[in-house]
Amino acid sequence: MLNFLKNIFGGGNQENLAKAIAEGAFLVDVRTPSEFKSGSVKGAVNIPLDTLQANLSKFKGKNKIVVFCRSGSRSASAKAFLEKNGFQHVINGGSWQNVAQYVK
Repeated sequence: MLNFLKNIFGGGNQENLAKAIAEGAFLVDVRTPSEFKSGSVKGAVNIPLDTLQANLSKFKGKNKIVVFCRSGSRSASAKAFLEKNGFQHVINGGSWQNVAQYVK
């Protein structure tokens, strides 16, 4: 059950997350603009979950994508949406604090 929850809410495979970030993954905070302004990950872009459809072009050509939010719930939805739209190598990083610990 714990692994299932980690896969849904992020944090399931910290090695893959750390490796993707070290390799220059596209870091996407899917929280609202006001949440993003209150603190996020260095180098991340803010593409709120409800605007993903309109911003799919920003993901084109990205080899690895890490999505994250406050808890991992919205990023789980973002991951599923991006994969449904043909993007591979999408990682749900979980919370922005979880992702931030791997960014140098």
